[in-house]
Amino acid sequence: MGIDLNGKTAVVTGSTQGIGLAIARRLSEAGADVVVNGRNAGRVDDVVATLNEQLSGTVRGIAADVTTAEGAETLVTDVGTIDVLVNNLGIFGSTPALEIDDEEWRRFLDTNVVSAARLTRLVLPGMMARGWGRVLNIASDSAIVIPEEMIHYGASKSALLAMSRGYAKAAARTGVTVNSVIAGPTHTEGVEDFVYELVDRDLPWDEAQREFMKTARPQSLIGRLIEPEEIANMVAYLASPLASATTGGALRVDGGYVDSILP
Repeated sequence: MGIDLNGKTAVVTGSTQGIGLAIARRLSEAGADVVVNGRNAGRVDDVVATLNEQLSGTVRGIAADVTTAEGAETLVTDVGTIDVLVNNLGIFGSTPALEIDDEEWRRFLDTNVVSAARLTRLVLPGMMARGWGRVLNIASDSAIVIPEEMIHYGASKSALLAMSRGYAKAAARTGVTVNSVIAGPTHTEGVEDFVYELVDRDLPWDEAQREFMKTARPQSLIGRLIEPEEIANMVAYLASPLASATTGGALRVDGGYVDSILP
């Protein structure tokens, strides 16, 4: 099965590291013209230079803070026609439930939900008018299995599932699909820091990872953290013409972590 995104322009928010970077790389490998996005211009430039050295595709970068209306409009205007939008930007962190104040709730919802809704609202009309487009929201197993230590994060990812379904209905019968991808516990730089918040910092990484999965995520059926490239493979498929009949869905790449048949 060949995934061909030649002639398509794909924007991946929060793509200077981790899952976002892996998605940008995979979409470029599939032939898309990829736009890397982040807030730090120097970091964006470095990632673009590295990807263009390694890949034969076309990668460019736009530094913009898409948690603001101005930043989102700058990104969309500077890119022009957007065929694939991957709302990957997100924050996470652990805070006892009763210590999450109003400001922290707003910060998580604004970053993880409102920024994705804003960008989707900006690009969806153009996709619908052209009769083709893909919007993908990177959610989390925490949307379904709400972690006690980060309910604000889980609630924001639950909202992404609902948002994806709603926008898919708005784009019905236009050739545009909207889906969410439920990522399980994934090996990224940020997650390494999070793991060490919960286990002994003196442990070597391999031992720390095993201890974390055993004690904090024992439901995983693969018993390891997922690699970002494994998430990117699902995104590339959903972004392609091959996934034309998949919309309004929540597709799991969670290592079997969520103990249910449906999301």
